[in-house]
Amino acid sequence: MTNEELGIWGENQACVWLSDQGHKIEARNYRFKKNEIDIVSRKDGFIVITEVKTRHSDFIGEPWRSVTRSKQRQIIKVANHYIVEGNFDVEVRFDILSIVHNQYSTKIEHIPSAFTPLA
Repeated sequence: MTNEELGIWGENQACVWLSDQGHKIEARNYRFKKNEIDIVSRKDGFIVITEVKTRHSDFIGEPWRSVTRSKQRQIIKVANHYIVEGNFDVEVRFDILSIVHNQYSTKIEHIPSAFTPLA
């Protein structure tokens, strides 16, 4: 499986996992300019923006660790556009779903409220 195929597989698994946890998926791969957010869902009165990181191994660290502050700012900008465009008046939460998948196992780690926008 190539890295691109693994990423697509991971996002598909993330949607299934989130749905099983009670999320209602609203959008996938929502783009604004050159950036995108992987999954937009609703749960418990929140719009949940989920960044999915999938790797074959955690040898160099857990996948969620690659969501740097710079990446967070990009996600926040796209999420802001999504909220303004949809004229939504709800709270927003930013989650990360970290997946390690290989021939031996699949490990999913959900980090709710993984980061927040800074003023």
